[in-house]
Amino acid sequence: QVQLVESGGGLVQAGGSLRLSCAASGGTFSNYGMGWFRQAPGKEREFVSAISWVGTSTYYADSVKGRFTISRDNAKNTVYLQMNSLKPEDTALYYCAARKFGVATTLGGYSYWGQGTQVTVSS
Repeated sequence: QVQLVESGGGLVQAGGSLRLSCAASGGTFSNYGMGWFRQAPGKEREFVSAISWVGTSTYYADSVKGRFTISRDNAKNTVYLQMNSLKPEDTALYYCAARKFGVATTLGGYSYWGQGTQVTVSS
């Protein structure tokens, strides 16, 4: 079983930046593709970004492309989401997810989920 713990969320003004972290334990981290999803109040959880288990392939939702960057440090068992030029519409609970091998851009493609970290962007 893989356990995931997100951190780094907070309140930031529009145009600002945050870096989310997701620390993994309980598995061989380098075997897992990792993803970030978010859920705003009253909305469905949506895909944000993903990175392959070797880190060579990355994927982004159109809404964050050019502003967000996903990366991973397999030595630290951690995946990151650098968020720049934040907008009020980025306000959501951000979740980290993991799947063994491969990578996915859909909720159903992931077996393990963290509890989420809140990101609030004020206008």
